[in-house]
Amino acid sequence: MAVQSTPSANKTLEHQAGGFASIPEALDYAARGETGVNFFNLRGEVYASMAYAEVLEKAKLLADKLAGRYERGARIAIIAETSPTFLLTFFACQCAGLVPAPMPMPVNLGGKDGYLRQITQMISGADAAAAIGPAELKEFLMEAAGDSGDVEILDFEEVAALSIGSTAAKPFGPGENCYIQYSSGSTSAPKGVIGTQNSVTANLTAITRHGLMARAGDRAVSWLPLYHDMGLIGFLLAPLFAQLSVDYLSTSDFVRRPLLWLRIMSDQKATLTYSPSFGYDLAAKRSARAEPGSIDLSTLRVAGIGGDMVRAEALNAFADAFEPFGFSRKSFTPSYGMAEATLAIAFPQLDREIIVDQVDMRHYTRSGIAQPASAVTSPEHNRGFVLCGAALPGHDIEVRNEKGDAVDERVVGRIFIKGPSLTPGYYSAPKSSAEMYHGEWLDTGDMGYMLDGEIVITGRAKDLIIINGRNIWPQDIEWAVEKVEGVRSGGVAAFSVDDGQGEKIVVVVERRGMDDEAREIMKREIAKVIQNAAGAPATIVLARPHSMVMTSSGKLSRAKVKQKYLDGAFDETVAKSAAEASPAMAEARV
Repeated sequence: MAVQSTPSANKTLEHQAGGFASIPEALDYAARGETGVNFFNLRGEVYASMAYAEVLEKAKLLADKLAGRYERGARIAIIAETSPTFLLTFFACQCAGLVPAPMPMPVNLGGKDGYLRQITQMISGADAAAAIGPAELKEFLMEAAGDSGDVEILDFEEVAALSIGSTAAKPFGPGENCYIQYSSGSTSAPKGVIGTQNSVTANLTAITRHGLMARAGDRAVSWLPLYHDMGLIGFLLAPLFAQLSVDYLSTSDFVRRPLLWLRIMSDQKATLTYSPSFGYDLAAKRSARAEPGSIDLSTLRVAGIGGDMVRAEALNAFADAFEPFGFSRKSFTPSYGMAEATLAIAFPQLDREIIVDQVDMRHYTRSGIAQPASAVTSPEHNRGFVLCGAALPGHDIEVRNEKGDAVDERVVGRIFIKGPSLTPGYYSAPKSSAEMYHGEWLDTGDMGYMLDGEIVITGRAKDLIIINGRNIWPQDIEWAVEKVEGVRSGGVAAFSVDDGQGEKIVVVVERRGMDDEAREIMKREIAKVIQNAAGAPATIVLARPHSMVMTSSGKLSRAKVKQKYLDGAFDETVAKSAAEASPAMAEARV
């Protein structure tokens, strides 16, 4: 018998967008209705469905088992697979006064060794009393925990089989902790961001009431990983805070069948979804497989973009491909946030097309001012930046220069934020926590500028390449190189290294199997593109497929690719440089 998904609307429960003082309080309220969570398989079938009432009942039972085993406030590391078992374990921790620390599945982390390093850091960093995950990953957890006898390793089935202890479960209340959310580690080792009930509920109320303007009957669809803030906060807790049904597709299934994301939205008449730019790009590239009439996206009112730099080209490609299927460009919602702000800090006005600010990059790199491109600006020096909205109510955004002074619109600087959604700091990392704050303002580490009261993101400060006093954004190089024939989208990393005589640009490009002549042709083309994009030579490394290192949220980790380069991990033979083959272009390695 087919599993039925939960309805999109409650029969009698009054819709309430936010305003709850804790996660358990929000779950208690949502459990009075019929909406809930649904899980889809690779065939697009619902294999599990739970109304919030069932979630609450099962979470409370599991909480009674955990409360008798672990001291209140203990950290519980959980591998966050997209499944009912993770969801119930997360809410059981909320109901038992235990602090969940979601950890990633072994996807896009550079193989087994990279994955083990990640979860070892997380288990140790959280000082976890237990590490829980699916049975097939129990050996990974045991290896990650090492010889520490202080960490109990359990799989989800073993947790469910525990007996109820003598200590009654007491749910978290206002002012207590909520979770430890690990940052994606794009520029450093992952840090454990502390989410409190106060900070998390403040952000969820702002998101549901003002960002998404959630309404009764809204329905969410997500393939985002639940260990990342956009998946955990945006598509587990935000739907709960507005009593919305949500439909889940695992991240790995989305990557295998991107159009299934859209088919589920069509079948379920979804109104809300989110993705980094690459998700829309991937779906657009598979659009030819969508038969006319097979997908209807006309109910989608928010197609959010977050988690990384917003790429207008990817969004335009998606809109061009799916407007015939009912998609509206006005549903695109590019927003800005970070784990340290719980999730969101800025949202644009809904029901408008994205606003792209075309900037003259020659002026930008010389002056640090995002001067508008003119009719005579050459295409290679014209860069479009997407406006990501104004600060949510009760929150503020400020762009500052190196002296710490606020700057005028269009002046690029470091982005600072403040508001009730901000984390009190990183778990067991007082030095990093102190460095993050300047009074009540949090230094995001991001660079950008204000325009018409909205924030525009230009990149990460730590990723910025400075050559002879010029600021060069790695994304400009990467996006330009990705257009070279044979280069995979997402298969390029640009960074700088100090060779003892100053900074130089290094660009690692994944290549497929090709002969010497083909590699030489590719090197020459890449060298020309880099020269046009950056106005500087670069060392080009043509690396084997899957050489890129991704963060747990699927973002490129330039810092880790750079470390691989410095460690000599790209074991390619050194060939004649492109600088010799094409003077003043680039030094190259294959």
